[in-house]
Amino acid sequence: MTSSTAKTVIIEEFGGSDAMKIVDREIGDPGPGQVRIRHKACGLNFIDVYQRTGLYPLDLPAALGMEAAGVIEAVGEGVTHLQPGDRAAYASMPPGAYCEARVMPAAQVCPLPDSISFEEGAAMMLKGLTVQYLFRRTTEIAKGDTILFHAAAGGVGLIACQWARSEGITLIGTAGSDEKCQLAKEHGADHVINYRTENFAERVKEITDGKGVDVVMDSVGKDTFEGSLDSLRPLGMMISFGNASGKVPPVDIGILGGKGSLKITRPTLFTHTSDHETCQQMARELFDKVASGDVKMRIDQRFPLDQVAAAHDALEARKTTGATVLEV
Repeated sequence: MTSSTAKTVIIEEFGGSDAMKIVDREIGDPGPGQVRIRHKACGLNFIDVYQRTGLYPLDLPAALGMEAAGVIEAVGEGVTHLQPGDRAAYASMPPGAYCEARVMPAAQVCPLPDSISFEEGAAMMLKGLTVQYLFRRTTEIAKGDTILFHAAAGGVGLIACQWARSEGITLIGTAGSDEKCQLAKEHGADHVINYRTENFAERVKEITDGKGVDVVMDSVGKDTFEGSLDSLRPLGMMISFGNASGKVPPVDIGILGGKGSLKITRPTLFTHTSDHETCQQMARELFDKVASGDVKMRIDQRFPLDQVAAAHDALEARKTTGATVLEV
């Protein structure tokens, strides 16, 4: 039995960024189907904020963080896709990635190619796998289709802009400043809309000659929900995959008929990755996109693990672009 401690970010109650504290936690050996991984970098995502505030409730006390990259130290019985010494990255349940090392289920931990750095691995898994299921596994999207993507200068958005460009898909991106709009454009958005100065639904109709888009990908939630529906063509698909501005209020499903027999779905990444083989295949496709240069990871903010509160504050204040990593 190996026993050591690792600095780990936990919460004992839901609240603001000051609810997080760093403790030393015992780390033992992996059991069957588990690995012990020593982290080199951890990713930061809005889901971490939702869990910290209690919007997505966790059993308390709880460790936070959903993605990281590092080196496998030990593998439990039955684990065959990873070996001690392997580079690896993951975005998976249960939370607890904000730490120096941990024991966790192995099924969603993926071998990380040598061509991708630990920082890139930590920054890309949750956001990149999200983009993979949005474009590949939610509704059919083909070359020549047009999509509307909100928060196009964020971590998920900049990957989506590049993914769309690499597949010949027209992407209209929204962002909250001219600088962020420019960033989205540089990463492959065909059209950009500053939602603070323009009515995005009206602009979408102008851009599409009144037709509307095939698909809306919306992680903003409350503030953009109605405009997103109004941006769709008849029979279009609304993918609501987050709520950075707050939860979407209860909706009368009948409005979907009145607005053109629209479709709507509320997926989560972890449903898509719950199957081991599916998760590994999704990760391989993501790694191929990055290794080929089609998708370049942009890491604009780095914080030491002990400055995790400042990292959360920056994310919530919309002061970040691209990805943010915690350095371990």
